[in-house]
Amino acid sequence: MKDTREQFALIGAGPMGLAAAKTLHEQGIAFQGFELHSDVGGLWDIDNPKSTMYESAHLISSRRMTEFTDFPMRDEVAEYPSHREMKRYFGDFAGHFDLRRHFRFGSEVLRTEPLGETGEGWRVVWRDDTGEHEAIYAGVLIANGTLSEPNRPCFAGTFDGELIHAAEYRSAAQFDGKRVLVVGAGNSGCDIAVDAIHHGISCDLSMRRGYHFVPKYVFGKPADTVGGGIRLPKWLKRKVDALILGWFVGNPQKYGFPKPDHKLYESHPIVNSLVLYHAGHGDLRVRPDIDRLDGHTVHFRDGSRADYDMILAATGYRLHYPFIDDALLNWQGDAPHLYLNAMHPTRDDLFVLGMIEATGLGWQGRHEQAELVARYIAGLRLARNEARLLQAEKADSYTRVTGGMSYLNVARMAYYVDKTTYRAAVNAWITALGGKGA
Repeated sequence: MKDTREQFALIGAGPMGLAAAKTLHEQGIAFQGFELHSDVGGLWDIDNPKSTMYESAHLISSRRMTEFTDFPMRDEVAEYPSHREMKRYFGDFAGHFDLRRHFRFGSEVLRTEPLGETGEGWRVVWRDDTGEHEAIYAGVLIANGTLSEPNRPCFAGTFDGELIHAAEYRSAAQFDGKRVLVVGAGNSGCDIAVDAIHHGISCDLSMRRGYHFVPKYVFGKPADTVGGGIRLPKWLKRKVDALILGWFVGNPQKYGFPKPDHKLYESHPIVNSLVLYHAGHGDLRVRPDIDRLDGHTVHFRDGSRADYDMILAATGYRLHYPFIDDALLNWQGDAPHLYLNAMHPTRDDLFVLGMIEATGLGWQGRHEQAELVARYIAGLRLARNEARLLQAEKADSYTRVTGGMSYLNVARMAYYVDKTTYRAAVNAWITALGGKGA
């Protein structure tokens, strides 16, 4: 077998894995990629066995705010591309930068184990159609995504109808002839509720808390592009944005939606122009949290009840790295505690890429994270002083880059950052390590 001790093992060929492969190659870092599916694209390839995509899924951010800077989407692509267009985009990205040759496709990583301290190597065990294999690598880069392991709720009582998670939803035909209850009003939950409205007998939406709603278009332009060139202090930007949303969205409470218990941007807003439209037309009933289940009847916390044939839990996903011991990732609470959401405080041979969420971060913000990691590895190998400074900085303490925002204390926000503050910090290090930065 080819000697792999100077290579890093890169797990995942989704968008983040591709960004990592590109930047590692640019920095001259040898690596071997592993991908469970037969091609690149990650969850955006609906045929991927780990994909949680559904037929009607589209980006909730516009293409120009989402794309990689050095690989723009084609002009003919819709402003909010479908998952099919995104699969094509990432496939084209991989082709343009010749990235597929770096990956073993159809290869599932089973275990990764350090042989000792940094520099002593990692044993990586994987399985493909010829059996189980192992090899020693210089380090491990994890880029297997954050949206593949369903966070399944536990309800009191029993339900005699069909109970599924959004991860098992593919087509609106699954709602045909059914009374549907969607639990969870995140972006996927609201998208799926709109599908159920058009295909089911009825659709209700159960919400534990209120959210801020953002239309996809403001002043005839994608909402995330409006005001992008104007730099305002966070407190003022939040006030201005809230005022604009008030003009375009109005007061969702008049349709039965609960009032948000947080300020704008302290949780991910709901980017959906249709769910409020349908609520206003009486096509959607908003329900409170579930109290218990009894046969086909769902009892809600406000004492009301209704009968359903299907409950779809759009209750999100949890971080899941089954091939590595949690303790190795410095896992604390609901997420690993890593410098800039990527770098282990003491190990220089273990990185997590893509464990990051931020309103408007886009793929370019994630590409910058990958570039930082690649430049850091290269800098250590060249004994650059700037890399040593970063090494000391990441070992000093853990502080999530929130930019002063008080994010909701819930699991899905445990790795949320402020886009502007985060990108500034990442690009400052990229510049220090010899790159151009943003």
